[in-house]
Formats: sequence, structure tokens, C-alpha cells
Amino acid sequence: MHTGTSPAPRRAGSEIAVTADAGLPDTLRDLPAWTPDPVELADLELILAGVYRPLTGFLGSYDTAMVIAGGRLADGTAWPVPVTLSVPKELTEHERLVLQDPEGVPLAVLEVSEAWQDPTTQGFRLAGPLKALRAPAHGPFHRLRRRPDELRPREGSPGNLAAPSEPLLAVATRDFLHRKQLGQIRQVAEQLGAKVLVLPLLGGEHDDSLVRAMLAVRRDLPDGTEIVPVPLPPRGGDEERDVLLRAHVAAAYGATHLLGDRDTEGTPIPVVVPEPWAYDADVEVWRPVARIEPDHVKAELTPEQLGELLDAGEPVPDWFTPPAVAAELALARPPKLSRGITVFFTGLSGSGKSTIARGLADALVERGGRTVTLLDGDVVRRMLSAGLTFSRSDRDLNIRRIGFVAAEITRHGGTAICAPIAPYAATRAEVRRMVSAVGDFILVHVATPLEECERRDRKGLYAKARAGLIPEFTGISDPYEEPEDADLTLDTTGMTPDEAVGKVLDLLVEGGWVRPE
Repeated sequence: MHTGTSPAPRRAGSEIAVTADAGLPDTLRDLPAWTPDPVELADLELILAGVYRPLTGFLGSYDTAMVIAGGRLADGTAWPVPVTLSVPKELTEHERLVLQDPEGVPLAVLEVSEAWQDPTTQGFRLAGPLKALRAPAHGPFHRLRRRPDELRPREGSPGNLAAPSEPLLAVATRDFLHRKQLGQIRQVAEQLGAKVLVLPLLGGEHDDSLVRAMLAVRRDLPDGTEIVPVPLPPRGGDEERDVLLRAHVAAAYGATHLLGDRDTEGTPIPVVVPEPWAYDADVEVWRPVARIEPDHVKAELTPEQLGELLDAGEPVPDWFTPPAVAAELALARPPKLSRGITVFFTGLSGSGKSTIARGLADALVERGGRTVTLLDGDVVRRMLSAGLTFSRSDRDLNIRRIGFVAAEITRHGGTAICAPIAPYAATRAEVRRMVSAVGDFILVHVATPLEECERRDRKGLYAKARAGLIPEFTGISDPYEEPEDADLTLDTTGMTPDEAVGKVLDLLVEGGWVRPE
């Protein structure tokens, strides 16, 4: 393993140039390549764009430990979150690494200064400065994606950006802006005499709807408001550090103030908390609570109330949000009756999952109102995963393929019914995440005992597995990790297929995905 104790190099004000060459230089063609995960790809883009100044690369072990412990880099510079790169162990022997996007397009070269093992996860990480090869390709709204140096004038040496010449209020958010928030932004901007910069933070479930909604309400914001989407996926965990990171991002874009909902110490720019607003039911306008008679105060909808309206397909009231935002909310969260969904069955061979899955598909087609696709384990093995073995890595790949197809069906409002064995909890969780990003996911554990599965075995597979003729057979020579997160558990011992299908249908009806008969 290539090791070292030095942190990833950082130079405030350094500039990382983007080359125009579409291919790798000859000197880089023999380097290993790696595709970071979505959060790491976002971090990579923000490092290269100068948004994460003073970082110029991924952090090493000492910097990471210092950030986690006290929110500062090893040299004392304030920085709120670890920015690290996870890799397989075999890549830790290399001194240079090409980082590429999911389509294999090279984005940057990492000059490895340290390979280290995370003491918490035991995963392997690489640290070092980055050299850009090209800017990441962006899809929708790519014209809005801008670097800080495209918004702020340069000053002095290359890479140094001029200090803001006038107040600039940043609104860095993953949430839709409703009438209350729009009023608060206008009020704070007027108080500061500031222009407004809206930074929709991408990396959530409905980025396109979020940006469209921001563009739709720009006319309700002060003249000259800029909208610049920023790839900053939620990292989970400490809310205060999330505010600190958003403040760093806003400051990189030249903001002098950040709109927030809580006072936070240590931010590079002040966080401005607006005064409370509410809807004045007497005059039917939003305004500061201090200016409303107490018996005329009408609070905004809670997230739960808004979710219930959207799930039921009910209109979002105009007093709460502009119609254009309501339309985007409905696209982002369609009514449950028309929302895409995956019903994912898991269980041992012979447990009855394929029979129940086929019965459920037939029942949904008979009821109408939904487009149904059945992804049975055996059929998928023949058509989608031919050539894969039953090793753990190939089993995982098979389930990921099923999950990818199911997510695409769900994304477009369809119903995917999957019935693989899916023995490993981590891979099932990965599929749940894939599908949940675009629709709803139901996990059904067909928990028929092994003894009953063996009794039903008409193909003699269990007998062959016990005789050692079939290696890596789930339940015999390979483990089945029982789900702890199943939405429904069925033991089909003594249960007819129709009864089992009925229990799944009951769950779908109760959840609002299927109309009751």
C-alpha cells in the first residue's frame, strides 16, 4: 500500500485548469481508472470548480480526523465535513489514478499522496491533489451550472477572486420555495440592500422539478436574482455542519450572507434568520407574524399535510404555494394510485415467491389502472444475466441488474414485480435505495421455512446441494440473510397462493397504491 502521513495538498487561490482535449493524454492511458460514488463525484466537481476552496484534492487521514473531531483541517483552516475518496484495496498500490464519470469519461487525475484505511468502516481511501482533464458533462439545465469564477471577477494572481462589492444574499436549499419563503427572502434582501443568489442543491430525488420550480418563482424574487444549481447531495448526520458547508459554498460564489433557519457559529459568512411569517387569513396575504392579529394567523402546511395532499392527488392550495410550484410538486410526488412502485419478493428457493409474484401480477392486470412488469428470478437469469455464476459477486450483480430495470420501470410510473432469491441484505438495501429515489418500494419476505421448501422441491435441487453436487446453494452451502426491513412477511406453509396474493393486495390497498374493490 502506498502510504504517507501528509494531508492532501491544499493551496488557497490555486487554479485547476480544464483541458480541451477529449481523450486521455498518452502519458495517462495506462493508469488505472475508478468511478467514484455520487457524493464523491459531486465533491470532485466542486473541488475542480473552486467551490470547495481551499481544498484542491481529497483529504488524508490526519485532515479527516481533525475535521471530524473539531471542524478544522490540520493547518487550522475551518472546514466542516470530510471530503474523502473510497476505493477498492487493489487501487491503493498506485501513485496516480484516473477518476471517471459513470459513462467512463475521464474527469481528473488524482496524484496519490496517501492511501489509508478508515478506522470506522475499515474501507480504503486515497488522498491527494487533483488535476482536471475536462469539466463534467451536465444534462438538463447545464446552461445554469456555473463556476464561481464565472460569477465573480478575478483579482490579482490567477485563481484569486475579487471580494464582493455589494451585499449578496444566498439561498442554498434542497427545498421548494413556497409563498412564505418567497416573502421572507424579499424582506431580508430589502433589509440588507442585497441582490439574491438562489443555489438549488442537487443530489436529491427530484432535482429537475426543484430547478424548474425555482425558475418559475424567479419573477416573485428581487430583480436580478440569479439561479445556479450546485451538486451538493445530502450527507446525513449533523445539521449544523450541513449549514456550515452550505455557507462555504455560498461564500465561494461571492455571497455575503446566507439565509438560514438557525443561528450557527463559525460560518465564513453571516447566517441571517428571517423573522417568523404566517398567512393572514383576514387580508389573505403572507406577512410577518408580528403584524397579524393572533386570531387571524394561519400556519403553513406541515410537510406531513403537504405529503398527504400529494399522495391523495388533491390540489395544493394557492394560498400556500404558487400554482407553478404546486405543479412541480405533483410531478415530483405523484398520487400513490399512479406512482411507480416496485414489489420485491425475497426468499429461499421453493418458498413460493414466484407463484405469489405471478398471482399478484395477474390480479393487478385484472383490476386495471396499472402497467405491470414481472421480473421473475429464473427468467431474469436466462434473459438478463446469462453467463453469471452463483458466486457472491455474480449474485450481487444479478440483483443490481434487476434493481436497475425495476427502478426504470418505477421511474416511468409502472409497477415492477421482482421475485429473485436475493439472499444478501446489503444488495437488497442497494435496490431499495435505487427504486426509492424514483418511486416507492415494498419488500415482501416469503419466509417459508427451509424444511417446507425442501419438501416442495420437485427439481431435487436441495438434495443435490446436500450431496455437494450444487455448490453455493442458498440455505444449504450459502447463507440467506433474513430481512429486518420487510414491509410484509409471509410464511406460505398451509397458505394457498390466492391467500398469499390477497395479503399482498391488502397491503397495497391500505398503502393507497391500489384501489379497493
